[in-house]
Amino acid sequence: MKISILALLFLSSFTVAQNWNPSPAQIDAIYPEAEMLYLDLHRNPELSLHEVQTAAKLAERAKALGYEVTTGVGGTGIVAVMKNGAGATVLFRTDMDALPVEEKTGLPYASHVMTKNDSGVSVGVMQACGHDIHMSSWFGTAKLMAANKDRWKGTLILIGQPAEELVSGADAMLKDGLFTRFPKPDFALAVHDDALPAGKIGFTSGFTMASSDSVEITVYGRGGHGAQPQDAIDPIVIGSRIVVTLQTIVARELNPLDPAVITVGSFHAGTKNNIIPDEAKLQLTVRAYKPEVRKHLLEAITRIAKAEAAAGGAPREPEVKIAPGTHATYNNPELTARVVKVLRATFGDSDVIEIPAKMVSEDFSSYGLAGVPAMIFYAGANDPANFEAAQKSGTILPGLHSALWAPDYQPAIKTAIKAETTALVSLLQ
Repeated sequence: MKISILALLFLSSFTVAQNWNPSPAQIDAIYPEAEMLYLDLHRNPELSLHEVQTAAKLAERAKALGYEVTTGVGGTGIVAVMKNGAGATVLFRTDMDALPVEEKTGLPYASHVMTKNDSGVSVGVMQACGHDIHMSSWFGTAKLMAANKDRWKGTLILIGQPAEELVSGADAMLKDGLFTRFPKPDFALAVHDDALPAGKIGFTSGFTMASSDSVEITVYGRGGHGAQPQDAIDPIVIGSRIVVTLQTIVARELNPLDPAVITVGSFHAGTKNNIIPDEAKLQLTVRAYKPEVRKHLLEAITRIAKAEAAAGGAPREPEVKIAPGTHATYNNPELTARVVKVLRATFGDSDVIEIPAKMVSEDFSSYGLAGVPAMIFYAGANDPANFEAAQKSGTILPGLHSALWAPDYQPAIKTAIKAETTALVSLLQ
């Protein structure tokens, strides 16, 4: 008879005091391999949907540890399965892709990779979001779980996911049968590095990251001489009105207690100072937590764009293209409470801290929406001394997606390995 998810959570609560976690000596023993992998991945990053060598490195290591490994899932995704008797099935994800960012850290192991993106533009490539931290700790955790099979029972599924930065890799793996070709998990976990001090664990219960949509608005006008605006219809003025009016959606149409963001990140129009162009293009990113808020934002953007174009006498309605990104990431509260209880028993209350939800996005949300209780938590990656000094001085340290992001990787990787292994074993009782 299948045990319900809540029953599993309830039963596992009795084993917290006895829950196993790896000793410092065990982590130190496997750490050199994890560090070598980290440095290699950092030097040799690959863009989203092109993680061929990255996936091969993870697959090779998982196979050597005794996992059943399937490659090419959802593109370059990998699935590594280890069955260890009857029990729960738990999925643990790492993401693999890097960003089109030219690294400026000056580190001896810095990336110098240059490549062409899918548009044919030459770009630098960098692990500016810390996925190299994720992958190297994923490997360390895979090694400890394989070496300590007497400590857990059930099925462990480790996945390497492509294209997280495009928020498309999770859906691609699911469409390629992640939950049908392989055992469907009872729980899904992931860890993301964070700007917290290395050694700290952060968590949020409930909504933890926002939905994400991209919107492109093309405003049409009638070109003319800049000195004779009466003979033209200026799309720059119309576009500027759209930018300003869009800000009233969050400020005046939403409940102030419902977080939302509309940012116009790009506004392109014209070629010369004395020419009124025929059109202007705006690019937006839109974030929210609640589905109904997300829907309202997108509908209001279209309404305002059309209304401002009509008010400006545009010769035709603006074109509004909405490219859906990903849903808000929701940490299952019961699963979060269970994992946090175990982590606090292992690390101490002061090192496992609740942090505010973020307006950034993650396609880890897709696993939860596919019917699996899911939780993503955070491993600090900033040098603790630098973090403390910055807090005192009010300085803002380089963060994720920065060309200067340089994690304090040794304590970050070790903390992540210990947290991941502890959390997985607690669910695989």
